[in-house]
Amino acid sequence: MSTLVDRLVAGGLLSELAPVSAQRAGRPAVPLIPAARSVVGIGLEVNVGYLGASVMDLTGDIVDERVVPGAFHDSNPAVVLPRVGALARELVEACLADGMRVAGARLALPGLVDSRAGLLQVAPNLGWSSVQPIPLLDLDDLHVEVANEAKLAGLAELIGDVASSFLYVSADVGIGAAVVVDRRLFLGERGWNGEIGHVVVDPAGPRCGCGALGCLEQYAGKEAVMRAAGLSPDAPLETLVHALHARSASAEAAVRRAALALGSALADFVNLVDVCTIVLGGAYTTLLPWLHEPVAGVLADRVLSAPFAPVEVRGAVAGPYAAMAGGAHEVLRDVLAAPADWV
Repeated sequence: MSTLVDRLVAGGLLSELAPVSAQRAGRPAVPLIPAARSVVGIGLEVNVGYLGASVMDLTGDIVDERVVPGAFHDSNPAVVLPRVGALARELVEACLADGMRVAGARLALPGLVDSRAGLLQVAPNLGWSSVQPIPLLDLDDLHVEVANEAKLAGLAELIGDVASSFLYVSADVGIGAAVVVDRRLFLGERGWNGEIGHVVVDPAGPRCGCGALGCLEQYAGKEAVMRAAGLSPDAPLETLVHALHARSASAEAAVRRAALALGSALADFVNLVDVCTIVLGGAYTTLLPWLHEPVAGVLADRVLSAPFAPVEVRGAVAGPYAAMAGGAHEVLRDVLAAPADWV
């Protein structure tokens, strides 16, 4: 054991703290902690409203981050992805200059992602389909994998104190979800599960960007809620929060409409999959004070098991760029799974 620890310390994966006096005969114990700013992972993201890149070390700390706001509806992946690659190169150069080693990167995308093939099948809110993102990043010296944005954001919740199994639901323009069972993602047959934003709330409802009618996104997506509140869909979420604090009738009605639609979709999900904890992320975390009661009410009414096992609804804790944090965390999980490659 001492030899293994010596190798991990020498390889920069572990650090030693000051010895602790032994309570019985023997040498003082030497506490061990993950090494800070040694081996790091990078999380990358293309969001409808921003591009981002984030660096995480083995302690779970974010040591560097770059976020570039923008409007990427119906954008050109051949233009957007090289910009993400440029952000990643900036971070890699800064890490190397500070003596850190970069283990790789995960790219978060808001759509159906075939991680094994490195293929984005479709991202309706970006207007992208059949895209191979990795070559467009132009990061030949960095190992990059692609994954769904909501799934990586859900994994970021594992960094904090959360149940070992939960449903993570995140809202921006779109609404995505991740199913975490015993601290691992449940991916389904092809890894395409979790598209809760395209659960039909009303078959006669408005047409969604995916082409179907009455999807949850058209009732509880950020832009849909802003429009229903009489606000510009491009306005920051704080505009809606200000209206809610001012007791605007239209804002309150829009959020309640979203909450009832969301609660209905979540109740169906809980009845099918049987999870006891729902974590709301993205815009929903900010709106939780207004969403919680009506969502919990629908779950109590519609979940068959609710009288015996109430469903807990809680806000996400991973922060505003959870998908980037989750991506970097997954890179470091690979390091911990095979530490011999790094010593």
